Amino acid sequence: MPNTLIKNIKSLVGVQYAPQPLRSTALATLPELQNAYLIIQDDVIAEIGLMEELPQQAAKITHQIDATGSIVLPAWCDSHSHLVFAASREEEFVDKIKGLSYAEIAAKGGGILNSARKLHHATEDELFNQAWQRLQQVAALGTGAIEIKSGYGLSVEDELKMLRVIKRLRQKSQLAIKATFLGAHTYPEAYKQNHEAYIQLIINEMLPVIAAEKLADYIDVFCETGFFSAEETERICLAGMQYGLKPKIHANQLNLSGGVQVGVKLNAVSVDHLETMDDAAINILAASQTIGTMLPTAAFFLRMAYQPARKLIDSGCAVALATDFNPGSSPSGNMNLVVALSCIQMKMLPEEAINAATINGAHAMELQQTHGSITVGKKANLIITQPVPSLAYLPYAFGTNCIKQVLIAGQKVG
Repeated sequence: MPNTLIKNIKSLVGVQYAPQPLRSTALATLPELQNAYLIIQDDVIAEIGLMEELPQQAAKITHQIDATGSIVLPAWCDSHSHLVFAASREEEFVDKIKGLSYAEIAAKGGGILNSARKLHHATEDELFNQAWQRLQQVAALGTGAIEIKSGYGLSVEDELKMLRVIKRLRQKSQLAIKATFLGAHTYPEAYKQNHEAYIQLIINEMLPVIAAEKLADYIDVFCETGFFSAEETERICLAGMQYGLKPKIHANQLNLSGGVQVGVKLNAVSVDHLETMDDAAINILAASQTIGTMLPTAAFFLRMAYQPARKLIDSGCAVALATDFNPGSSPSGNMNLVVALSCIQMKMLPEEAINAATINGAHAMELQQTHGSITVGKKANLIITQPVPSLAYLPYAFGTNCIKQVLIAGQKVG
């Protein structure tokens, strides 16, 4: 792979190492170099600096990108997605517009179980081909690392099918992909009256195969009223941890479910959603190493209250931003929209939102050594914007595609 020189960069943003997730005032600090250059060698960042200090030999690099007027920033790190699914659910979207509740839609055969039924009838190849197209789309929107969950299988056969699709995506894609086992997404119809039997299925039949085939990095549970209790969540996570899977928990989306407390107790990598938080949950999270991942596009799509981002940040919580890309409650993998919504609706500063969507997102996938910031030696996953007046213009112009070019592992996307 030839070397690449990106020259005349108006602003090279996110020039930092950040071995720990950024918190409080540090989250609002986004180091940058003005009128900069960046050299890519093979698939990593080899050198950065000011144009006035560009080595003479570097000017002779054959492959050059002129970034005059453009901002260059690290590619997005989307640490919570459900990108593998069999079909969209726009019919439920219309039902919601007509006023039907989640329970009424579920009674009609909608919701997570709807996706599970459709996935059951899809082949592994069909799922892979659909997911591959979605992965290409999010890469073109600037995502360079992504976590993908199972959870629409809800049976041994179908959960394994999903995780094998994710494994194939990892093998083929240049994106960094982390896999999460979310068998505890909801209770299948056959186990609605026998929760214990389904938990036993997860622990005794799903987890051993997942571990044997090395199909997942993390284990997740939807800790929520009407789904999995805090006690059930802890039990399932502990079982996964016996197989080396670290917890990442769906917590406090609809109610004060206790998911944050369980996540912190188990030293979870992240607790995700956090629409419903009280002082106790915020203080516990702030005192921990667990990252709070906020998913504003889900709140937007469901017309829910947004996460209390300002209080989380000001209390000292480490926060990340992600898409929750899924067919039911957040049918978008666009991290640019996530960043914009975080500024517009949650009053995050542009610098805070970008850090939360890059380096802190990388921490929420344990990829901080290789992704999430502009650092020599890290993967050359970069967003080159169109000529824009300032960094704040990116979330300000929320309906405009400000991306000129995306590089993943040093290679142009698309």
